[in-house]
Amino acid sequence: MKENAKSQRKIRLSTMQIIALGFFGVIFLGGIILWLPVCNQKPIGFVDALFTSVTSVCVTGLVTVVPAEQFTLFGKIMVLILIQIGGLGVIACTTAFFLLLNKKITMKGRILIQQAYGLDTLSGIVRFIIRILKGTFLVEGIGAVLFSIRFVPEFGVVRGIWYGVFHSVSAFCNAGIDIIGDSSFQRYVDSPLMNFTTMFLIVMGGLGFPVWYDVISTVRQEGGKHVPRRRIFTRLGLQSKIVLTMTVFLILAGTLGFFLLEYHNPDTMGNLSAPGKVLASAFQSVTTRTAGYASVSQAGLTDSSKMLGCILMFIGGSPAGTAGGIKTTTTAMLLLTAVSVLRGRRDTECFGRRIDAGTVRSGITIMLLTFLFWLAGVAALSVFEPGTDFIDLMYEASSAIGTVGLSADLTPNLTTASQIVLMIMMYAGRIGPVTMALVFAGRADKSVQFRELPEKKIMIG
Repeated sequence: MKENAKSQRKIRLSTMQIIALGFFGVIFLGGIILWLPVCNQKPIGFVDALFTSVTSVCVTGLVTVVPAEQFTLFGKIMVLILIQIGGLGVIACTTAFFLLLNKKITMKGRILIQQAYGLDTLSGIVRFIIRILKGTFLVEGIGAVLFSIRFVPEFGVVRGIWYGVFHSVSAFCNAGIDIIGDSSFQRYVDSPLMNFTTMFLIVMGGLGFPVWYDVISTVRQEGGKHVPRRRIFTRLGLQSKIVLTMTVFLILAGTLGFFLLEYHNPDTMGNLSAPGKVLASAFQSVTTRTAGYASVSQAGLTDSSKMLGCILMFIGGSPAGTAGGIKTTTTAMLLLTAVSVLRGRRDTECFGRRIDAGTVRSGITIMLLTFLFWLAGVAALSVFEPGTDFIDLMYEASSAIGTVGLSADLTPNLTTASQIVLMIMMYAGRIGPVTMALVFAGRADKSVQFRELPEKKIMIG
């Protein structure tokens, strides 16, 4: 029994190491390739090439160079490949590669997939990955077609289709990297097609692949029975209910917040019509969790809006998707735990279910470690960038740790030391601070959980 526990512990640790080292390897190789002359229209420093690789693989979007002006077509294709790998994840991409070669997925490979996506069983693992790949390419294809409707008349057929494909992948993977210019999507602030297409792709990528599977399976099972839509929602798993509820709440709350805070701001939405302000507010609410495309100037935002943006970036998207942050489920669970404590209840409850105490402990750990990484990043940036507005440094750090990519026009002007800090934060934000900590710190023996120690109380609060 003890040997089996040790074996399982080794598998979990190796899973974390494979994920961390896999991302690092892709990042470093991508940095070398993007440094080559064939990828660049003009000379580029290795730090800038590496930064671009990090922001692509970590699907963040912060850039030190303007991709549209810096990279050749080959370079942009390489950026697109890095974004797709980063969005799907190293494990999924490796599995897809083996499937294309008709190679059998070993038991260890199945365990890696199970732990990488937090699945409850090894049954149907390969089918799950295939569904992820099919769903990803289907949604990205839809986005590419919709984008092309706008891009083709503007840039021509070939270039318009290429732009449609690139920005669809970038939006779905929540990367936020564009190849149009240096102002992101600000030129399309009043375009319903561009805004709704981008928001659709961002939200779909951020929901998480397990939620996709759950929703589709439930709709198939209940759809033919002519039951009310509300009943279909009740049939979903607990995670799907939390993800969908929190996603809708955060989008609506963020839209209302940005609408009120930026209504009269001439640097952002002040000169737009009322419907245009609503559209821009909704886009800003969606993109801060964790896409990085901008339809209004981020430097022009009020300090209050930047603080709201920091909160949304810190929360991010949902587990096992393309988004970063501490995730919607973690946020909901912590809020529900606080409510349970205030009501004098012992357990964390949600939708008539009790959330496992171990999951609550993990959520607290994720939130705390992410906050500490964020705090350390802000402190380092404040040291390396004296005289810079502190709220802008917070915005930049939140964007990096949440793998968002929004910037108050700060990233290209940072010192090399600050850019290295951001690269570390983007990497930690993509693989997860807990994973990063466990890779270097190891995992304690789980047998200590069963020790009966004397119980004592301490003062808190």
